[in-house]
Amino acid sequence: MQNLKYPSYQALCEAIAQKIIDCVIQKPNATLCLTSGSSPEGVFKVLVEKAQNGLVNFDQVCFVGLDEWVGISPQNTGSCWYSVNENLFKPLNIKAQNIFFFDALADNLFAECERIDNQIAKNGGFDLMLLGIGLNGHVGMNEPQTPWHLYSHVIDLHEMTKTVGQKYFESQTTLNQGITLGFQYIKEAKAAILMANGYKKKEVIHLALTGIVSEDFPASIFQTLPNGFVMTDQLA
Repeated sequence: MQNLKYPSYQALCEAIAQKIIDCVIQKPNATLCLTSGSSPEGVFKVLVEKAQNGLVNFDQVCFVGLDEWVGISPQNTGSCWYSVNENLFKPLNIKAQNIFFFDALADNLFAECERIDNQIAKNGGFDLMLLGIGLNGHVGMNEPQTPWHLYSHVIDLHEMTKTVGQKYFESQTTLNQGITLGFQYIKEAKAAILMANGYKKKEVIHLALTGIVSEDFPASIFQTLPNGFVMTDQLA
């Protein structure tokens, strides 16, 4: 694992964006997983600017969604899909056939996991994954005590995740389960980036980097990853 620190959020976003761009330049048909939420919005902005200036082309890239709230429509402004679509896919005019996100409204969520797993296997795994970290150490929707050997799976959300997740929604929303890529993908990815910014992430990043390596604190897995990068701004 490499721990890389940057003086500001903007510098952090530019550095992460450059890693993604380098990956795509090296492999134009790369398979990427880019997390949703507020943290990566600055990264997406840089990627869009670089693409519009002709410095990178995402036309052949395959994008796979990290996770989604079970029961939430992609049209809901709090969905993981909505965040990435509005900030990245729409500005880049990414074709629908190059995007694979979980359908969190599917009648059979286990079949949905299988669908995503099959697509990732067909592509030969991830060339790069950009991930965030929750206040309880979760990565994606892999909550504490989630086995590290899982691929795509459905999970019951912890109370903290349910509470913090409300910030993405315009009104109080019932959140009980998530559907997510598992840690086995993070272990197998050619590059896995854990991004954190802001003072509120300082404690969890400290635990991820220096605490006991255990499924009880999911992000601690990064201590074991030769393909791992923990990238933070000065506050985090």
